[in-house]
Amino acid sequence: MSAHRVAVVAPSPVSMFNLAIPEMLFGKVETEGRPGYEVLVCTADPGPVPTTGGLDLHVPHGLDALQDADTVIVAGTGAPFEPDPRIVAAVRAAAADGKRIASLCTGAFQLAEAGLLHGRRATTYWEHADELRRRYPQVDLQGDVLYVQDGPYLTASGYAAGIDLCLHVIRTDYGAAVANRVARLALVAPVRPGGQTQFTQTPLPPERGTACADVRGWAMRNLDKPLTLTDLARYAGVSVRTLTRRFHAESGVSPLQWLLHQRVERAKELLETTTLPMDQVARACGLGTADSLRAHVLRRTGLAPSAYRAQFSRLGTAGRAASSSVA
Repeated sequence: MSAHRVAVVAPSPVSMFNLAIPEMLFGKVETEGRPGYEVLVCTADPGPVPTTGGLDLHVPHGLDALQDADTVIVAGTGAPFEPDPRIVAAVRAAAADGKRIASLCTGAFQLAEAGLLHGRRATTYWEHADELRRRYPQVDLQGDVLYVQDGPYLTASGYAAGIDLCLHVIRTDYGAAVANRVARLALVAPVRPGGQTQFTQTPLPPERGTACADVRGWAMRNLDKPLTLTDLARYAGVSVRTLTRRFHAESGVSPLQWLLHQRVERAKELLETTTLPMDQVARACGLGTADSLRAHVLRRTGLAPSAYRAQFSRLGTAGRAASSSVA
């Protein structure tokens, strides 16, 4: 199977951080020993492209690269209120061809100008949300989320939320196991739900510090056990109050919220990669019962576990048969 082709559009002046995210994450995906993605950066005027950091980047590819892409990602720019009409036209044409279209940070203005977000849910960096709402009132702006997918169109809020969006794309294309492996290789947090708030009202991204790293690792190795807040604090050798304070400072959520997220992610991985019965999946990820598994997976994904498995299973017919015989 050929690699999935991703064209990353660089509006001028482009965010260097935005440009680095797709290559960093998609470049770590391998399937059967082959690259899962081919990433190509392009721009309206090939050659030196100014960046928001004051440097110039040499981008040799023009917007014709979008014609051969499967997914188009528009990076953020320091001039969000001046969408480049050439980029707008190219993105509109790519959407008409049925390609998946995404934006990072202020790249959402290019998508909105192309009319792709009219009547759809979308987001952008919180500092510019009011301006996007004013300019494009037809957009159903979600002003305080990490990323949004509405049909074939995805938008990320800002900065590190682009990482979350790209991991979400990888999970959609190749499954939770691959996405979580990429997250580990890149030393970033596992896939987070897009509905989590932007960091205007919460601390910095998960795993900002290392004080609770050991207890997080221990919890991940013991997800099948009914861990309590007291258990986590006892392992860390601190009081429950101290653990909660440190954990929230590093992860942006409470220890039990983090633990529940990891349990659901493990459940999704098992649903995708095994044919274990639902009660065994529930026990393996620490959710207890099939009813509890159903409630949490449904709340997180909008799908019952059986429907999630049917849609996202990464097992072929032979793999399902082998897994069933082992189970």
